[in-house]
This record gives sequence, structure tokens and C-alpha cells, in this order.
Amino acid sequence: MKVVLGYLKPYKWYAIFALVLMLAELAAELVQPLIIAKIIDDGIVLKDFHVISLWGCILLGIAFIAFTCGIINTYYSSHAAQSFAFDLRNALFSKIQSFSMATYLKYPTSSLITRLTNDVQQVQSILFMSLRIMLRAPLSVVLSLMMAFFVNAKMAMMLMIGTPILALFLYVIVKKGSQLFSEVQRRMDKLNRALQESLQAIYLVKAFMRNAYEMEKFHRVAEDLKVDTMKALRTMELMMPVMTFVLNVSLLSAIWYGAREISMNQAQVGELVAVVNYALRITGYFGMFAFILNGFSRAKASSERMAEILIMEEGLERDCERNGKSVSQDENDMVRFNGVSFTYPNTDKPVLQNITFEVKKGEKLAIMGATGSGKSTLLSLIPRFYDPTEGAIEVRGKNIKDWPLKELRSIIGYVPQKSLLFTGSIEDNVKWGRREAAFDEVVAATKMAQIHDTISAFPEGYGTMVGQKGVNLSGGQKQRLSIARALIRKPQILILDDSTSALDVKTEAALWEALKGTEATMLVVTQKIHTAKGADRIVLLDEGEMAAIGTHEELMKTSRLYQQIVGSQEEQVGDE
Repeated sequence: MKVVLGYLKPYKWYAIFALVLMLAELAAELVQPLIIAKIIDDGIVLKDFHVISLWGCILLGIAFIAFTCGIINTYYSSHAAQSFAFDLRNALFSKIQSFSMATYLKYPTSSLITRLTNDVQQVQSILFMSLRIMLRAPLSVVLSLMMAFFVNAKMAMMLMIGTPILALFLYVIVKKGSQLFSEVQRRMDKLNRALQESLQAIYLVKAFMRNAYEMEKFHRVAEDLKVDTMKALRTMELMMPVMTFVLNVSLLSAIWYGAREISMNQAQVGELVAVVNYALRITGYFGMFAFILNGFSRAKASSERMAEILIMEEGLERDCERNGKSVSQDENDMVRFNGVSFTYPNTDKPVLQNITFEVKKGEKLAIMGATGSGKSTLLSLIPRFYDPTEGAIEVRGKNIKDWPLKELRSIIGYVPQKSLLFTGSIEDNVKWGRREAAFDEVVAATKMAQIHDTISAFPEGYGTMVGQKGVNLSGGQKQRLSIARALIRKPQILILDDSTSALDVKTEAALWEALKGTEATMLVVTQKIHTAKGADRIVLLDEGEMAAIGTHEELMKTSRLYQQIVGSQEEQVGDE
């Protein structure tokens, strides 16, 4: 937990002050049995009303001090715990944002969400408990035992009969509980994953009438979580009956011995009352251990999962150092692939093999190929979502590994295959590409993307709110908004990953015509021959290898694969 608790450092004085108040509250409570013993021995037994009144008022004052310290302690404990959780969540989210795409493949989205939410909550709760009540338990046990020795050492010795047994038992339980709760958190990951997948695919679930299947699958995952949670909780709950039995035996031994000492005039009644009072406090706080150690075991498991993210150094996106050298400005070669091969992490089969081509400034390159041929993967290498396994990629004559990552991506406009929009207004979604853009620039980008007239027809225009993932927009509208979001960046390189598939022929033609004025170098994945015809050149991929490159006319003469693609699409048009 050392890594995680490091985020408490900025709030250490709040935590220290809360602990001081907790100790003051505890001290006030520990003094009370001594005062009660004095009231009994010097007041009630001797029938001295003045002693009873005086020490009764003192007892009331001490109780008020304990109450005040408890209230203030709660304030500072809450501030420290909530601020700690805030910083920890931000640190986790920032670290996750710095992951390379290869690292994301190692961690399911559901697992990352659980670490940012449930795991942080577990540690935050145990921190608050520590500052408010947790440390009171062991301190109360130790100090109550010390006070009992101060009152009557022989009686106090009887309270320590079960201490070695309890210490060993608690050590074993905590160690086992931490392991069990680690498995519970992994089950929570799987539950979140099943829930996430089912909700994301709700249209398919309903269309294929798979409600019962999804319910059964979720039931199985939830059942596994229930079983493992019950196993962990049952293990931890063993503490309570075992501790109660051992402590009660110790308490009975102390009472028996105290009664014997009183009958022999070796001790006073007030001493026995005070020792029993301390013994009951010890018993009560040991009972709290079941609750505390339960939370501690869960927090320990959660902190280890978060520390795994926080200490990660490999697999992060890092800007390279430019050492004062300017990036070369090659006016001809905007993008160049030199013998590039790529294999995804944890797989053996290459997705791309020995890809070599260049794209001139202002040129439009179409990329075609069958599903799974590596088209999207090829485009993802340019902004360095992944690095090539072999070969090199150059942008403006410089290896992309030598570019500062932020600068490289600032000249790229990227439109993914799946249009992703964010909850907010249409204007916000377009300006997501460049936050400082003026409204006139937003309008210019949407006009170029052929979506301005559609937006203007909405009752609230650019203020129209976009539902989650653009649920209230059509596929074509989402694609055009995604294109506008890329265009507002005024990119030098525009990457369109099959981003016009939902557009009709007329709208797409108008889009390409408008894009001619951008002077951007374009790399376009497409399945449409009429789109490829408008490109300066076409790269044809086949099972990760570059099967051919050239213009539409050249490929019609030299590539049998391209001829087959053209023929199949012409047949489809004829059938329609």
C-alpha cells in the first residue's frame, strides 16, 4: 500500500491533526473508568456526596471534550480521505491516458473502470476509518490493558491469557483474507465487463432475441462473484466468534481472580469495576477488529491492483527529446513507409509484412483490401498508436519515433472507422478537435464535411445536445461530424478509416470536392471503387502484404485482384 498511500502526503497535516484529536478523544475515554472507580471507592462506599458531585462533574466535562474532539476529527478525517481519493483517481486516470495502445490490450476496459471506482473507494474508506476509528481499536486495546495494569497488575495479567492465540489467529486471517478479496475484485472486473458488453450491444441483443442468453451469462458471472464474496466474508467472519470466546474466557478469569482478591481484602471493589470496564472496552474493540480487518483486507487487495497501474513505466506513450533540432520540412514526401511489418502484442502472426510506399504532399492515397487485410492497422501506425515491429515510418522526412508525440499528432486529423461522439452539444463535439477554435471555424469545418445544413435544420442548431455515443444521430450524420472534428484541426495529414461508408454517392462526392481545398495529404481506407477512382493512387493489401500500388487505370491493367473487386461491385450495381 506504500505506493497508493504516497498520495496522502499533501494532506498529512490534516491526517496528523485528525489523529491527535482521535488520541485526545481516546485519552478522555480511558480516564473515565479511573474516575468511576474513584466515585465508587471514595464516594459511594464512603457515602461522600461531595466527592460524587465533584468527580461526576469532571466526568461530564471529559465526556464533552471527547464529544468535541470526535466531531472535529470527523471533519479533518473526511477532508484528508476525500482529497486523497480525488488525487488518486486523477493519478490513475492520467496514467491510463498515457498508456500505449499495446498496453490497453493487456487491461480490459472493465478492469480499469473497477480500479478507478471500486478499488479507490475501498482504500478511501479504510483511510477514513483509520483516521476516525481504526487506530482507536489497537490503541484502545493496548492502552486499556496498560491502564488495567495501573489499577491492578494481577487482575490485568488474567486478561492477557488469550493474547498470543489471538495475535496468531489474526495474522493468518488477514493474510488469507487479502488473497480472497483479490479474487473478489477480479470477479468484479468480469461482472463489469459482462455488463458493459451487454449494454453496448443492446440493439443486437434485442434484434436477435438473446435476452435470455444474456441474462443467463450475467447470472453465471454474478453467481461467481457471490460465491467468492461469501467465501471471503465467511473467512473474515470467523474472527468474531473466536475472539469473543477467547476474550470472554479471559474476562471471566479476571472477574474470578478479582472476586477472590476482594474476599481476601487484597483489592477494592472499585479496582475490580475499573478492570472489568477496561476488559469490556478491550472486548468491544477486539470485536471491531472483525469489521476493521475485513476492510483492511479489501483495501490491501485494491491498493495492489492500483499500484500495478501507478508504478508502470513500460508501455507508456512518451515524447521524444528534440534536442533543439527542427523537424525537417520535406515538401515532397509527407508520409513514407520503409519495409514496415507489424505484429500485435501477445500474437505470433504478422498483420502487416514489408509494406513500402510514399505519399506526396497534397496527394490522396486510397487503401483497399479484404476484411482483415491490415488496412486500419496500417493507418494506426502513422500517429504511433503502435510502433512497427520492423521497418520505419517517416513523416516529412523524419522518423516518427524522433517526433515529439504531441507535435506529430497535432498535424494529423484522424477519423476512426467507428464514429465516436461525446455527450454534449454538436458545437462541443466539433470543437473537441481543437478547443480554442472560433465558432466561424466550426461552421467552416461542418460546411466542408457536408453537415452544416443538417445541423442548421435542428431546432437548437449547433447547441443541439448529442446523446451518449451519438444515439440520436444517424450513421451518416455521425460520420460527417467526426470528419468535421478532424478538419477543424486544419491537419497536414488527414486519415479517414472507412469514414464515408454511410454516406450516399452525392454527399460523398460533394465531400471529396470540398476536401480538395484543404491541401491536406489524405490516406483513405475505402471499399468503394468510385471513391478509389478519385484518389491519386491506390494501395491494394492482401493478407497483410502489399499486393499492388498505382492509379485506378494502372491497376485495372496489372492487378487481377483489383479487377475482381471492380467486377464484384459492378455486378452489385447491375443487380440493384
